[in-house]
Amino acid sequence: MTQLHPTRSLPGSADVPAHSRPHFSTRVVGTSDLRVYPLALSGNVFGWTADDPTTERILDTFAEGGGNFIDTADSYASGRSELMIGKWMHGRGNRDDIVIATKVGKGRDNPGTHTTAIKRSVEASLARLQTDSIDLLFLHVDDESVDFEETLLAVDELIGEGKVRYFGGSDHTGNRLIQARIACGQMGVAPMIAVQTHYNLLHREEYETGVANVAGIQGLGVMPRFALASGFLSGKYRQRADLVHNARGHDAAQYLRRRGLKVLHVLDEIAQEHDESVATIALAWLLNKPLIVAPVVSTRNASQVPELLRAATVALTRHQIAELDRVSSY
Repeated sequence: MTQLHPTRSLPGSADVPAHSRPHFSTRVVGTSDLRVYPLALSGNVFGWTADDPTTERILDTFAEGGGNFIDTADSYASGRSELMIGKWMHGRGNRDDIVIATKVGKGRDNPGTHTTAIKRSVEASLARLQTDSIDLLFLHVDDESVDFEETLLAVDELIGEGKVRYFGGSDHTGNRLIQARIACGQMGVAPMIAVQTHYNLLHREEYETGVANVAGIQGLGVMPRFALASGFLSGKYRQRADLVHNARGHDAAQYLRRRGLKVLHVLDEIAQEHDESVATIALAWLLNKPLIVAPVVSTRNASQVPELLRAATVALTRHQIAELDRVSSY
């Protein structure tokens, strides 16, 4: 079983002079002993829009910059994402330096969260990732067709076997997180320690008025998905023509309205003040919110990785945070 220690240097740090290393603090995921860089690299493009050489460059750049938290799923590119990550970790010999999160529930071969599906999915993920333990397993769906007790017991058995260290929810409402915690307490099984949820400057209300309160009470580590609003908060979509030649343009189109453009305008101003990119500032705003451990972000280009990592080193002023809060209010 992989053990991570608070005193361990993050990947690449030993090769960089102390005076030139970026200043950041690792964050603990919920009530676990997992310590991570405050940004999770998503593997959702690996094997889809990012081929093998591109994926290796992205992962190398991420690790060299201090990143150690990788998020994937058994459904990403039908398992190819996990295969590529596993091959990279094996080739670099850095498994003990990486916190690997994956998800089950949406895989083509083993859909759902009943006992057989979860156990088969985890075994397949372990093989693809070339590891004997998953650090953080997420339930990719809230499968209400299966009793929570069955799902939670299956995960607990995997934890007892050392195949999973911790687990969390994804797309679970606050009420469902409460139900899960009650069921865990009644059965005496391991509880969730984290949750992935849709949260960014342009999608706030669902999280802030629902999941946030429950996550705070339960001590869950929060990992915002769609942290850059399908790329809109990177600033690359300013007019309709920008949507046409990009694979994610359709998803970003919903934000190309007055509110979205007003948010981009403020991000532009703050980015200029810090001499950083718009994406860096949008992520830094998230990292200033309570409970947030690490936004989940993907990229198809290794050259964009450093600006994503720098979100953990940018110190926004109270005025800048308040201005972003105001302009993005719902």
